[in-house]
Amino acid sequence: MNKENIINYCNSIGLDTLGFIKCREFTELKEFFYKRRSLGLENEFEEKDIDKRINPFNYMSEGKTIISIAFPYLHDIDYFDNGFSVYTRGEDYHKVVKSYLGKICGYIESIGGKAIPFVDSNFLPERYIAYLAGIGFIGKNNLIITKKYGSYVFLGEIITDMEIDCDERDFKELSHFKECGECELCYKACPSKSINPYKKNSNICVSYLTQKKDLEDKHIKLLNGRVFGCDSCQNTCPYNEKINFSNINEFYPFDFMNKENSHELANINNRGFKESFLNTSCGWRGKNVLKRNALIKINNNNQDIKSIKTDSPYLKDYVDRLLNSNKI
Repeated sequence: MNKENIINYCNSIGLDTLGFIKCREFTELKEFFYKRRSLGLENEFEEKDIDKRINPFNYMSEGKTIISIAFPYLHDIDYFDNGFSVYTRGEDYHKVVKSYLGKICGYIESIGGKAIPFVDSNFLPERYIAYLAGIGFIGKNNLIITKKYGSYVFLGEIITDMEIDCDERDFKELSHFKECGECELCYKACPSKSINPYKKNSNICVSYLTQKKDLEDKHIKLLNGRVFGCDSCQNTCPYNEKINFSNINEFYPFDFMNKENSHELANINNRGFKESFLNTSCGWRGKNVLKRNALIKINNNNQDIKSIKTDSPYLKDYVDRLLNSNKI
């Protein structure tokens, strides 16, 4: 009965894609994580303590069930191609998802349980958990793909001490990509071939590169007009062609995020950043990384970057590198 109550409550606040798995250690992932490490595929955003990545009891010792919830973010509008991934356009999803999860945790507590919410605040494999919980499947592009919303979803989790009936999917099916079949459109669309089926390497994913603090010259060229994130694999996925749109108003794009804004960003001051980009889902990365990417885009469009003033040694270095590359 608790399962139905929780599902009904989530439906009442506009969330209709959720699943439940037993709270357990994901020991089957240990070999995978250690192999990634041995191949040098870990990046700076990954937790180095593998136990924290596979053991949810680090976060709630009395946990019995993990609830995975999908939050659709794509709205039924024309998204102007300004170099920002569509997931970044609205209000910061960290805050939005946390707010929704807080309501659900409050409801669970009202029916006698304990609950802890997570959105990018733990190191557990959220896409894997979503897959096991039946939220969707993991495609060849490494994204969770739902039946109703395609891959345009954020994920959030709740660990609770309530014992809830679960119908966990067999993890052994994961590597077969049976839902993708012979389709390789995402492979062909990937600008850096980071999702190459023979050697996946997230460290050259262009979305990751836009977030990385230090870029090599060869990676600067890969950005190719992208300021934050990359939607290439999503744009070509057949499962994203006929989907439902989000009813979460907070994810509707801000006006300044759905127009050309590279020069605005490149020239922005601290106050302006705090009043605008900081409120989006990419604001957490900080002003200078976003300004750097805007400068790269402007330069890529053969527009003058000499007139853009900055007191930041970090940005001045990139301006010099870009200007020197123009001479080659």
